[in-house]
Amino acid sequence: MPDQEPDRDRKASETEAERRRRRAVFLRELTEARELRDRVQPRRAKTARLRHAMRMRTFRW
Repeated sequence: MPDQEPDRDRKASETEAERRRRRAVFLRELTEARELRDRVQPRRAKTARLRHAMRMRTFRW
């Protein structure tokens, strides 16, 4: 039984590394999709940028 614990820890760290890798791929694809959408719909992207800027200006810290 005691010799199974290090094996379980190793498996957990591999799972964590795999999760980080999948997350990095997902975020890369999400950014790519946003850039594509901004190129395809420039007017909508501009209004979204302006809306975000307004939201940031009116935000109370």
